[in-house]
This record gives sequence, structure tokens and C-alpha cells, in this order.
Amino acid sequence: MPYRVAAALLLVAAAPPMAEASPVEAPGFDRALEEFRALHRAETRRAGIAGSSFYAVLGGDIVAADHLGEQDAEAHVPVDARTIYHWASITKTMTGIAILQLRDRGLLSLDDPIVRYVPELATVHNPSRDTDRISLRQLMSHSAGFGGATWRWRDRAWQPFEPKSWAQLAAMLPYTEVEFRPGTRFSYSNPGIVYLGQVIERLSGEDFETYVDKNILKPLGMHDSYFDRTPPHLLRHRAHSYFVRNGKRVAAPFDVDTGVTVSNGGLNAPLPDMARYVAFLLGDPARAGDYDLVLKRSSLEEMWRPQIAAGEDFTQGRMAATTQSGLSFFLDQRAGIRFVGHNGDQNGFRAYLSLCPDQRLGTLLAFNTETQAVQNSPANRDSAESRIALATDRLCEALAAPRTG
Repeated sequence: MPYRVAAALLLVAAAPPMAEASPVEAPGFDRALEEFRALHRAETRRAGIAGSSFYAVLGGDIVAADHLGEQDAEAHVPVDARTIYHWASITKTMTGIAILQLRDRGLLSLDDPIVRYVPELATVHNPSRDTDRISLRQLMSHSAGFGGATWRWRDRAWQPFEPKSWAQLAAMLPYTEVEFRPGTRFSYSNPGIVYLGQVIERLSGEDFETYVDKNILKPLGMHDSYFDRTPPHLLRHRAHSYFVRNGKRVAAPFDVDTGVTVSNGGLNAPLPDMARYVAFLLGDPARAGDYDLVLKRSSLEEMWRPQIAAGEDFTQGRMAATTQSGLSFFLDQRAGIRFVGHNGDQNGFRAYLSLCPDQRLGTLLAFNTETQAVQNSPANRDSAESRIALATDRLCEALAAPRTG
């Protein structure tokens, strides 16, 4: 039977249309989708999550669009298709695409040393004395040797949420350490992606936000997507965010600015816009001409090739010991199914982008409530948000199942 767009609790018909859904013979998919929706509703309610949205995109078609709860729990504003979530580290996938765009235009090589473009990095403390060998590729795969936190000196409420300017980070570079020999192991690094943001700005001559808007968001029709502070005409759609701590839900700061770390996690967008991004990632031969203007298919597939094992990190992708890092995406395989994706968490928001490219399915999950702090251990898989996100695997499994009869 044809797939249908349906909502679990709230579905706003005004969502911008994508391609009309086409029938696909996968009898188990409708049942898997029904079971997932039941889990999503139950876990969201049980965990005290204020609001959440889920989209499934098959090829270029939205086949599920669910909106649960409230974008503003104090004012009781319901989540709908225009609700704008913060996508946090999923921004990194766009930063990676921007780097590949510049590579394809002949402006850089992925194996170029980062100090060629950001010479200030020569001042970092590096016991192995090989900073000039740290490459753009290593930064994209989190194997360059830098630590995780961008602003590790924040210990007072009055200190910046994120540093506002590059000058603040540059001043701290002599006190920043390369923690292991570059290329030898994985270590998720927010600073590394900030350095890539500097490459984009210096080669393009534009602010990161302007470059990505011109070269990714606008070409894909993501007109309600933006970085950092919300423009006034969209402010009524901006989701508030919350933390659950000691059984109580408390509000996080509203509409924060990620400052110079924007390339690391500054993206805000509603689900219909993100569905357009997923459709681009999945690809469509009928739209190859349009999509190749953003990034040609071979370059996107290049980003999905394993670069280094990331199985000691339980914060990304499927959060499994089998996880690998590609170029700005995380990769995994289970029961013969290839998974590609990225997770995000910041200021009470949790977000998950997951693709099974061979089945041409992509899922998006956004929550405006963090029920427990993200931790790099298998226990991270046990949060309500993670349990819901991992359950989307079953949708891919249903599409991959052999037909009977």
C-alpha cells in the first residue's frame, strides 16, 4: 500500500510539500512505523519531555511527520511543523559539506595542513612537535588530537555560553594541547570543527553563516533555517528548551548565541527544512542536477567512507562499539544495513539525524528537553531520547527485509 503522511499527535497541513509519496512494497514498514510511534509517544510522556518531532523521509518523500507536546511549556504553545529546534552538532555535517565544496572548487586539499589556513594553531602545545602535519581530513574525522570542549574554562554563570570571537580562542591556543599523535586515534573535538569554520571563512571571504546560507540552505530551499539568534519574524516559532534534573524539569536559556563556535553547532531549523536536507543526502537521480550544485554525489559518498574507529565514543551515531568516523558523519553497520548519521546536544536540545542510504530512508528526531546529561559511556544509550533514536533502526530493517510470497 502507498505510504501516507500521518501524525501521532499533531500534524500541521501547512508544512511545505515535498515530492508526492510513491508506493513501495515493504509490508513490514507500516507495522514498524506504528510500533515506533507508540514508543515515541510513551517514552516522551514517561520521561517528562516537553516537546518532540519526528520525520521519516523515503527518497524525496516525507512518509511520517509527527509532532508531540509543547515548544513552550510555560505558555503551552504546541509543537507543530513550524517549530524551530536547535540542531547543535548536526551543524558539523554542513561544515564538512562546505569543506568538500571548497575542495571540489580547487581551493584546498583534504590532506593540507590546517596551519596553512589557520597559522595561529602553530602556537598550541604539542609534545610530538608535528602540528604542521595535522590535516583538514584529521579534523573532519576527529583524529587530530584536540580535546572535546571548546570553552573549557567556563566555571561561572557570568562567563560566556560560548566564546563570541575568534580572538578569544586564539588567545587560548598557547594553553591548548594536542593530546595524542595526530591520526592515531579518535577523540571527538568541538575545537577542531571551529578551526574548519575558520578555513571556510578565510577561503570564501564570507562569514560562516553567510557562506552556508548561500551554498547549502538556500539552494536546498531551507528558507526558515538560520544560525544563532532568531530573526524577529520567526521568533514565535522558536522552541524553548529544558533540562530534567533530579526529577524536575527546568528551563534552559532561551535563544542562545553559539558565537565563534557556530560551525560546530549553531544551526536552527524546523523539521520540513531538515527533511529537504535529508532528501539531498539520500539523493535522487531526477534531481541530480540541482543537488550536484550543492555537492556532487561522489563527494558526498566520500564523506561516508570510514576514516578511523570511533567505538570508544558512545555519544554519536548508533552509539555503539562498532561506530566509525567518516568525514563529518558517523558510520555503522548492523545486520547488513549501513547507517550514516550525526547526533547533537546543546542547551537542553537533543537531535538525531540517521540515514540508511541503501534503503533510501532518513529519519530526524528533535527533542527540546534533555532528560539526562550526555555521557561517553554505554549508559548514554539508556536515556529516553537515545532509546527513541535507536528504535528508528527497525524502520530500516523493515525496508531491508526480503519480500515474501
